[in-house]
Amino acid sequence: MKAFNSLYSHDFIRIAACVPRASVADPDFAVEETLALARQGDANGTAVMLYPELGISSYAIDDLVLQDALLEKVEASLIRIAEASQELLPVLVVGAPLRQGGRLFNTAVVIHRGQICGVVPKSYPPNYREFYERRHFATGLGEVGGEITIAGRVVPFGVDLMFRSTGTVPFTFHVEICEDIWVPLPPSTRAALAGAEVLLNLSASNITIGKADTRRLLCASHSSRTIAAYAYSAAGPGESTTDLAWDGQAAIFEYGERLAETERFPRGAVAATADVDLGRLRQERMRVNTFGECVREERGRIPPFRIVSLTLDAPERPIALDRVVERFPYVPVDPSRLREDCYEAYNIQVQGLAKRLAATGLKHAVIGVSGGLDSTQALIVTCRAMDLLGIDRKNVLAYTLPGFATSDETKINAWALMNALGVTGEEIDIRPTARQMLTDLGHPFAKGEPIYDVTFENVQAGLRTDYLFRLANLNRGLVVGTGDLSELGLGWCTYGVGDHMSHYNVNASVSKTLIQHLIRFVAASGDVSDETAQVLYSILATEISPELVPRTEGKTIQSTQQIVGPYVLQDFNLYYLTRYGFRPSKIAFLSHHAWSAADKGAWPVDMPEGDKRAYTLAEIKHWMDVFLKRFFTNQFKRSTLPNGPKISSGGSLSPRGDWRAPSDGDAKLWLAELHDNVPDA
Repeated sequence: MKAFNSLYSHDFIRIAACVPRASVADPDFAVEETLALARQGDANGTAVMLYPELGISSYAIDDLVLQDALLEKVEASLIRIAEASQELLPVLVVGAPLRQGGRLFNTAVVIHRGQICGVVPKSYPPNYREFYERRHFATGLGEVGGEITIAGRVVPFGVDLMFRSTGTVPFTFHVEICEDIWVPLPPSTRAALAGAEVLLNLSASNITIGKADTRRLLCASHSSRTIAAYAYSAAGPGESTTDLAWDGQAAIFEYGERLAETERFPRGAVAATADVDLGRLRQERMRVNTFGECVREERGRIPPFRIVSLTLDAPERPIALDRVVERFPYVPVDPSRLREDCYEAYNIQVQGLAKRLAATGLKHAVIGVSGGLDSTQALIVTCRAMDLLGIDRKNVLAYTLPGFATSDETKINAWALMNALGVTGEEIDIRPTARQMLTDLGHPFAKGEPIYDVTFENVQAGLRTDYLFRLANLNRGLVVGTGDLSELGLGWCTYGVGDHMSHYNVNASVSKTLIQHLIRFVAASGDVSDETAQVLYSILATEISPELVPRTEGKTIQSTQQIVGPYVLQDFNLYYLTRYGFRPSKIAFLSHHAWSAADKGAWPVDMPEGDKRAYTLAEIKHWMDVFLKRFFTNQFKRSTLPNGPKISSGGSLSPRGDWRAPSDGDAKLWLAELHDNVPDA
């Protein structure tokens, strides 16, 4: 079994975007600063370290960059760095002015394990406003297939270079310099189309008001379009401030998401370090077919890159993941983002149902109200859809359908909610009909035996839905579904005649972890009465239960999460299995990182204190085993889902949307991967 607790065992790679202290035209100082950071990177298991543009000479030195004394010192300094890198793990990417073919180039120099692996010239030296680079530097455009000599060493040179690790940390990266990202078609675009997963930009980039946000926008959007990681470094303290100033902004982005950024205007050396998920990038490139089509379309315009191989092996010691992994992938912890997500999700649900009602011409909506989370959210959405259509809420026909295990608490909550929302509320006791059916079936319960098997449960679940459909027929109405995304993932719904079926399911793409926050959002919105808000908070405090098995003396209420597992873990599993296709061991690794300590990381706003707990690796492994078995064996339910709107980029399980799978699939392969690669503790 490979080292489970090391980031390098799970497709991650640690990258650092560095801002060393600078000293004007002082390569010796630059070497010491570069190596000091490199040694720190080696100590914490960093694979790639990016430094600023022209960092070895410093950037803002004007005509001094043309002096032989400086240029010869720069070459000697690169040899010093290369020799010192012999025992260091990281690939070092540094900036230096270098002579080649009677011209001077602004270059990126890639160094690893004692070797200068290659040199990439800047494609677009700017010559506008405060920039006068063309006074000193030639453009790298057209420089392909060449070599350069550095203090007697001959190494590849050109804008056609890409670098690939063939060691135990396999990945491909490309290098560009500063202005190259500001042009309409950055060189790294075609490099990404040619296979580069990590894009590196050495920059100096002086600071002016508002420029930091522009850099973030450029780098984030570029990493999103190229489905890549993008690392950016900039000059910092010690650069010449004759006419310019420097904020030392360095950052790392992954598929549009900012993973790390340095403190701006630092006094000393700083580095932004991030663990990039190469597995996520590779999955996305496979899934986003338009990326591949663009590769095919641009094939004739993608230059034939020369691949420079280097061997990067993971450290033998485990390297702990240093990355924020949200416990709730469907629920952001940032309060403002959570409010925005809830606003959008709620209105997507309302819009979807309103359109379906308008399209059918029906004026009545029929819904079962249990007093639980799912039916509560569905009823709120139904009322709002009626308001949007200008239809009286009395046309919402809401039914509470108590069975053998319905508690007084949920029944009271159901009635309180129906009354508060002003819908037409009714009650139909399904127990007499259920007894008759159980008698007809010859079930032991009809003879007085306390047998509460799946037949006993599904007779009740099926009758509830049967009543709702017949009531819809009677009243020319539409049955609004209540089952959520988490239940569909776990198969926790009664197929066909049960809560699996409806005319339109507004909750089909809403996870259990998100639905609680949607209800809180509505309760706190001011859009409902104080009475309604009070009922909503009462429902939120109720144990999640199907209420199908009667509570016996000394026993607690039937708990869904004791059967199918904690929804917080199962939503995590569902997200990473269906959204990214990660193998179970990687999901377990991420889950353990997120859930191993209750006091680590932020929690969503209003999260009850009692729910803020940790989970051991053994618990995570156990509940993933349960998840995989249930997920695969219940695909037949997802293959026949009613319509319902997709809510989030986390995906839906509709066979017409994000998830399509065979109903007779087998979890065997996934279970073997889990048990072969995840330790028990």
